[in-house]
Amino acid sequence: MIKSYKLRRLLANGFIYLLLAVLGIIWISPFVYLVLHSFRAEGVTTVAYLIPREWTIQNYIDLFTGGGGTAQLNFPRWFMNTFVVAIFSCIISTISVLMVSYAFSRLRFKARKKLMNVGMILGMFPGFMTMIAIYYLLKAMGLTQTLLALVICYSCGAGLGFQISKGFFDTVPRALDEAATIDGATRNQIFWRIILPMSKPIVVYTILTAFIGPWTDFILAKIIMLDSRDNYTVAIGLQLMTDHQYKNTYYKQFLAGSVVVAVPISILFLILQRYYVEGVTGGAVKG
Repeated sequence: MIKSYKLRRLLANGFIYLLLAVLGIIWISPFVYLVLHSFRAEGVTTVAYLIPREWTIQNYIDLFTGGGGTAQLNFPRWFMNTFVVAIFSCIISTISVLMVSYAFSRLRFKARKKLMNVGMILGMFPGFMTMIAIYYLLKAMGLTQTLLALVICYSCGAGLGFQISKGFFDTVPRALDEAATIDGATRNQIFWRIILPMSKPIVVYTILTAFIGPWTDFILAKIIMLDSRDNYTVAIGLQLMTDHQYKNTYYKQFLAGSVVVAVPISILFLILQRYYVEGVTGGAVKG
């Protein structure tokens, strides 16, 4: 009986591991293709083999220097646009989310639960439902086709994503606030000098999520920028490289650009992965 149980368990585990391995290969295959062919020298758009037969780093050089036909498509400018928008949006969004989360976690005021419910209900609606209205509001203010418009759109509603951060702050002992209050500290001082230094996991989690959104967004940026190429982000620029009139010329540069865009996010996750996981799990304990 024991041997039969062990055999069934071994077979079940073997099947699960095999299934996970197959899914992992399927998931990583496009990325492997992207990286390998970003170094290929062949000039055709598609090839029938996985590993390039000729290798070169010229695709990356052309991407940043304007060689190989990329002079019309200014990738360095797009990369810098995206970086600036992502940094400013990340800073504003992180501060907004953490302050709103701390207020809902610690303060008790009359409309607290109503505001939390409204925030959760609004968070259930996908963002693309309001994109047309946002565009016309920005147009009325003369902000369309500007990087400032993207920063406003990415950061103004960030406070609605307070749920996970609030859950994390709920796990921080209130005795710390009470002791600091007795010593004469204000709520502002308690938040900045006591709670935040102790909340590195949720701060890192909030920074990562606030940075990734602007860095990878395409639809909202495309609607706001329209045909203003100088203010394009990398997502719009890479999509332009695959357009039917450009793809034969810029396809290899598109592959190289896709790898370059993935590098900052990958480095951030590798460095801050431990804090990211702690932030998610800590925020899920209590809500």
